[in-house]
Amino acid sequence: MKVALIGLPNCGKSTLFNQVAGYKAETGNFSGTTVEYTDSRVRVAGEVIDLVDLPGAYTLQSGSPAELEAARYLESQDVDVIINVADATQLIAALPLTFELLQFNKPLILALNMMDEAARLGLHVDGEGLARELGVRVLPLVASKGRGVKGLFINALEAGRKHEKTSSKMAVEGLNAEGRHRRAIDLARKFVTQGERFISWRDQLDDVLLHPIWGYAVLLSILFLFFQTVYGIGQIIEPPLLRLFDALTTRALAPFALNSFIFKLLLGVLQGITAGIAIVFPYLLPFLLGLGLLEDVGYLPRVAFLMDALMHRIGLHGKAVVPFILGYGCNVPAVMSTRALEEPRDRYIAAALATLVPCAARIAVVFGLVAFYLGSTAALGLYLFNILVIALTGRILSSLLPDVAPGLILEMPTYRVPTLKNVFGKAWFRIREFVVEAWPILIAGSAVLAILNYFEWSYLFNYLIRPLTWMMGLPLEVGVPLIFGILRKELSLVMLGQALGSTDFASVMSPAQMMVYAAFVMFYLPCLATLSVLKRELGTKAMLAISALTVFIAFIAAMLVRGAMWL
Repeated sequence: MKVALIGLPNCGKSTLFNQVAGYKAETGNFSGTTVEYTDSRVRVAGEVIDLVDLPGAYTLQSGSPAELEAARYLESQDVDVIINVADATQLIAALPLTFELLQFNKPLILALNMMDEAARLGLHVDGEGLARELGVRVLPLVASKGRGVKGLFINALEAGRKHEKTSSKMAVEGLNAEGRHRRAIDLARKFVTQGERFISWRDQLDDVLLHPIWGYAVLLSILFLFFQTVYGIGQIIEPPLLRLFDALTTRALAPFALNSFIFKLLLGVLQGITAGIAIVFPYLLPFLLGLGLLEDVGYLPRVAFLMDALMHRIGLHGKAVVPFILGYGCNVPAVMSTRALEEPRDRYIAAALATLVPCAARIAVVFGLVAFYLGSTAALGLYLFNILVIALTGRILSSLLPDVAPGLILEMPTYRVPTLKNVFGKAWFRIREFVVEAWPILIAGSAVLAILNYFEWSYLFNYLIRPLTWMMGLPLEVGVPLIFGILRKELSLVMLGQALGSTDFASVMSPAQMMVYAAFVMFYLPCLATLSVLKRELGTKAMLAISALTVFIAFIAAMLVRGAMWL
């Protein structure tokens, strides 16, 4: 049996999916498209069902590729039951999509999520009355706390077994968008009653966090504290780990002849292992935990709201901020998320800018090189500089590709108390990519560099980009780390220590060189996986153009940083 989840963005649909599927989900494309959905197998009452998390949709009748593909998927014979997840506090906004889903004449369940928030707002929803009117099962749900989840899927299983059809006359009414909205208002008036609402601390908090002046001040303060925390944790963990692995490396290499091929090769492998654990993990893990915490609390959508004005200034609308937020985790999903933008011009600009956002791998370079040796304030300065460069680049691209971006109303989800299970689960899901995919590449790259150094071949790569590194005032040896960094950005830091002969970067690089190197790595060529996604989403020409643009921007940014360090 196949069950499909669908609902408006920010309705808690993905939270529900993660509650039952955990983080073992797989992503796939709709046939013949690049639009993605997520699926997993879930056991319910002794039976295994296929659960599909469709893209968030406001309507199934728009020109958005994601929404059109979701409609085609629901029309197919593959889907046995549809679960429509709706925010109980925003029923008028949610019901028009429900009316569209009724027309598929398939077993449909309306899951009223965030019922705890509705109660807090003094809203009482007559679920039984609404069920009679719609002719479908209507069930209460608090997905973030696991309440009602089991009952929901048991009901879905029963509805699928009975092949329940919608019994509401609204399933052939064929209302247009305006008619569906009026009908939603009528049902909300009939089945939702407003009790006494009180102004909570959450409402008062939004008065500050979304303020046109204080909101930005708080945002900068949170970013500063975030960086200080990640830097502080990394500074505590990294030195003892490095000492431990240096001692283990010395002991492991003792049986081999100094500077022999086996000695050099094993040293390279051990340095790759050491760098992954002692240099990358101390910063990557706390960053991902902090990012998950901000996401679960509900602050990241407020960042999007605050940045909406900036998006309009660079010629895009607020929806384009989503790739940028995702980019701080990984540029791959950031580029993929641009398909939610309707216009090809918007997708191109958003994808180009998303590749300039420092992902978690680049974060390891910034924290491991700049924050550790020069302090968290210097690292934060680089990030603010990064935002400025992205904004200027966006403005220039928008002027070269003029268009009027449509407005966007951003909906603010309520604040939620994050659970350790979700925060750690998200962090593990994101860091698993590093452990499974990136770390082996780091170790292999370290081994390759050891071989290049042993046979004295590394100079070929170093001289290949020497004009760039010379103008930036960087050592000759950084050429290899920069070239191999295209595979995985962590290699730019891991192989730097090998190339310079020491992981104590303060002894082999000046503060200015550290800043310039980190600035260049923040912007230049995205990793191989991101390049692949760019080609798939936008085509080969666009991928090559964006790649050339990132190198140019990285060089200009690095030269500006070098000039600033002279002052």
